[in-house]
Amino acid sequence: MSHENWIPVAQSNAVCDDAAIEVVVGQQIIAVFRSDGVLYALDGMCAHQGGPIAEGTVAHGCVTCPWHGWQYELASGIQTINRQPLQRVYEVRERDGMIEVLAEPS
Repeated sequence: MSHENWIPVAQSNAVCDDAAIEVVVGQQIIAVFRSDGVLYALDGMCAHQGGPIAEGTVAHGCVTCPWHGWQYELASGIQTINRQPLQRVYEVRERDGMIEVLAEPS
C-alpha cells in the first residue's frame, strides 16, 4: 500500500513497553501496544462486550481485557481460549519518531 495510507497516531515515546494507548483513526478506536519492544495494533474495543482493550494487562505477547478477562494474542488478535481471530489487527510501524497505523485493517 502507498505511504498515504499510513496515519501518524502518536509520538514513539507515547507507548512504553508492556503498555498501550488508545487512538482514533477515522471512526475506528485502535489500541496500540508495545510488548518486548515490538508494536502491535488491535481493535480498541473487546470483541466480547466492547471493553477498553488498551486499558488491559499486557504480558507474554497477549492482552487481557480489564472488563471480563478475555485474552487476545497481540500479533494475531486470536482469543486465547477458543483460538478464534476475534480482534481486528492493524499494521503499525515507527517512522521518524512517530507511531503510524495503516488506515486499512490487515
